[in-house]
Amino acid sequence: MIVNEFIPKPYSHLLENGAVAYSAPSNIALVKYWGKKAHQIPANPSISFTLNNCKTSTTLKFKKKTTDGFSFDVFLEGDLQTDFKPKIEQFFKRIEVYIPFLTAYHFTIETSNTFPHSSGIASSASGMSALALCLVQIEQQLNPTISKEFFNKKASFLARLGSGSACRSIEGDLVVWGAHANIQGSSDLVGIKYPYEVHENFKNYRDTILLVDKGEKQVSSTVGHNLMHNHPFAEPRFAQAHSNMDALMAALKTGDLNAFISIVEREALTLHAMMMSSDPYFILMKPNTLEIINKLWAFRAQTGLHICFTLDAGANVHVLFPDNEAKEIQEFIANELSVHCQNGHFIEDNVGQGAQPIKI
Repeated sequence: MIVNEFIPKPYSHLLENGAVAYSAPSNIALVKYWGKKAHQIPANPSISFTLNNCKTSTTLKFKKKTTDGFSFDVFLEGDLQTDFKPKIEQFFKRIEVYIPFLTAYHFTIETSNTFPHSSGIASSASGMSALALCLVQIEQQLNPTISKEFFNKKASFLARLGSGSACRSIEGDLVVWGAHANIQGSSDLVGIKYPYEVHENFKNYRDTILLVDKGEKQVSSTVGHNLMHNHPFAEPRFAQAHSNMDALMAALKTGDLNAFISIVEREALTLHAMMMSSDPYFILMKPNTLEIINKLWAFRAQTGLHICFTLDAGANVHVLFPDNEAKEIQEFIANELSVHCQNGHFIEDNVGQGAQPIKI
């Protein structure tokens, strides 16, 4: 699939060398994307909160070369990472038609996260979106007429080709990815800012991430997505996602926190149910994941506070709650839930507004 809109005209010149930098946030899906078609096309639409504190910062240095092919080194927290090279090379192959200067330079990719890598906090989403933004930033230096709107759209398009959910990490605060009949402008190719009214209840929403397991997942998201092919419950799941998108849209408009909780928790458990019923099957939740969920449910029933959870493709628990209930809920997390985290660690986050350039 070639999308001509994103193929640039020939550049009048190339820079000899330079450096650009961007920070891009992680995101947490409320309606989940699980299962994809060719060319990183999602099997169902999704919608996510863009996070604020959980992010990847990437500096991309480039220097003209005379050899053929891709040439790059990747550093995470200052350490050379050869394990990352195959995924980035695959990404470069997918996007070369849209970023034709890729073979003209040797790139040094220096990246760091504010959260543990590969532990289910969408590090590929923030990492690939930061890299895509850096590449479009170089292109903007070669073609200064690129508008901000097109800049974000192309960055989202490219990021998707590196990691599907990365296309939701360019902007904030709510981003939709995947064509949905009732969301104007929604697309399988890019993430878009949620275009409709959102009630004040969901402004500055909080997300505290409980780090149950900081280790690398036993099953990668890529493998998990592929197991949706021929999954016995795939088609009903995709239909459910569309239905839940409509229900969530209504809750976002009216401020219905109870409806929001029901949709978001059902989506999280459905995601893991798909994993547990695939062939081969697998479980990413840990015993402490379930301990946290049960304690959270009991606390919500006891207090009436609007605390809920969601899960990504991992063991960690995202605890979501409105800003005006933060004090009591944060005390509960610190006193009751943190004991189920690895070394007691958790990250306090909130909904953010998207990626930002870094001055260098």
